[in-house]
Amino acid sequence: MIFDWSSKWAVYSPAQTAIKEAHTGREISYAQLHEQSKGAAAWLQSLGVGKGDRVVVLAEFCIEYVVLFSAAQKMGCILVPLNYRLSPREIDYLLGDSAPAVILVEPKFRDLLGDAPQSHGVSLFELGDLSHLSSGFSEPSLVELQYDDAVFILYTSGTTGFPKGALYTHRMLLWNSLNTALRLNVTSADRTLNVMPPFHTGGWNVLTTPFLHFGATVVLLPKFEAGEVLRLLESERIDLFMGVPTMIRLLAEELAFDTVKLDALRYFIVGGEALPIPVIEKWNQKGVPIRQGYGLTEVGPNVTSLPESDAIRKRGSIGFPNFYLETCLVNEAGETVEGAGSGEFWLKGEVVTPGYWRHPEATAAAFHNGWFRTGDVLRRDEEGYLYVIDRIKNMFISGGENVYPAEVEKFLQTHPQVAEAVVIGVPDERWGEVGRAFVVLHSGATLSPDELRAFCLGGLAKFKVPKYFELVADIPKNDTGKVDRKKLVMLRW
Repeated sequence: MIFDWSSKWAVYSPAQTAIKEAHTGREISYAQLHEQSKGAAAWLQSLGVGKGDRVVVLAEFCIEYVVLFSAAQKMGCILVPLNYRLSPREIDYLLGDSAPAVILVEPKFRDLLGDAPQSHGVSLFELGDLSHLSSGFSEPSLVELQYDDAVFILYTSGTTGFPKGALYTHRMLLWNSLNTALRLNVTSADRTLNVMPPFHTGGWNVLTTPFLHFGATVVLLPKFEAGEVLRLLESERIDLFMGVPTMIRLLAEELAFDTVKLDALRYFIVGGEALPIPVIEKWNQKGVPIRQGYGLTEVGPNVTSLPESDAIRKRGSIGFPNFYLETCLVNEAGETVEGAGSGEFWLKGEVVTPGYWRHPEATAAAFHNGWFRTGDVLRRDEEGYLYVIDRIKNMFISGGENVYPAEVEKFLQTHPQVAEAVVIGVPDERWGEVGRAFVVLHSGATLSPDELRAFCLGGLAKFKVPKYFELVADIPKNDTGKVDRKKLVMLRW
């Protein structure tokens, strides 16, 4: 079947390693992946799971998880990866929303489910038993799949309320893989180390599924530990590595940074938030270019990419849109911005979600005349390079002027003593809203709020300079490594 990638690579490169677990040493070839996923697909069908039925998984990345993905490509079930960092109450909500036919759980996360499987009437199995459970099965029944059938329901992080499940289809899977391979030059000889969680589209669709499509090798490490990641990048001869900015910064701060040999690495792929320019420069001096990109769960997720040759010349840019994707910038008047300028980023193409699971109102609100509205404000320069200004929802208005926190944050991070900075809008009697900056200093640094304010006044318009500066030990992050602005808003003086 055209949707069944492992069946092809089982013929083309049967002995090639498909998945390796760095923490256990277990690995599986493409021939083994194909055989085991056939058994898993047939086992699921024996339970009555059919095309379109949801299979919830609560586990860290492992070989069995990827076997389930390959099984979904064979028999049409929809994988629903759940976030194992959620509370039982939140997981119960997601079970009610996704209405699964089966739940597979890693034993250490079993307590998060409580009595939810019984209350929802869902069969529960341990993921580690998958090879045993499916050992008596060989050939699944043939199922006719369509490009617009979903293969994942990926729940958004839910920082503004309960998560919504974005439908991720076989069509999106194919075209995201092609876009990724065309921009990153992926081949079957490549190796990547995946440290992203499976409940995030980045864990599956930035490099894992494109690599599976192209017959390449994915090394799994369930938990990010900077020292171990540096060691594996060297010992596993990793070609491409994707991480969020916090990971890239922590890797650069490791003691082994100066001695580790990373000559196999073509570049890092970085997304999630803008990477501070000093970090880009430090890695460039190490000989590892940063390939900054942009993506989102509902589209791609791989939307833009900055050529590594431009990592320094176009520092802070997210590059150009990927190959098979239409894009435009739309200003506040609803007009398309031609040439250089700023506006909300709109997207159209084969990699755009058809919508949100059981949320028709949210689906309708996300689209306008076939275009997906990202909610992000981008700037395009005279050469066509794109830069993220900020999320529209993060913008606040101070004295009638629009202030985009990301612009202020990037400026603060140019100070040599500033490690991280986040700015939010807070109420103000005179100006309506003003900025409140949370700043993390490098170890040993001693900056005062007044010195930070003076620094900002030297490079930003006065209305953009935060009224309040708070020095903090760290910035709260959500489960995907992004700044958790909701927690910052809830903090009290």
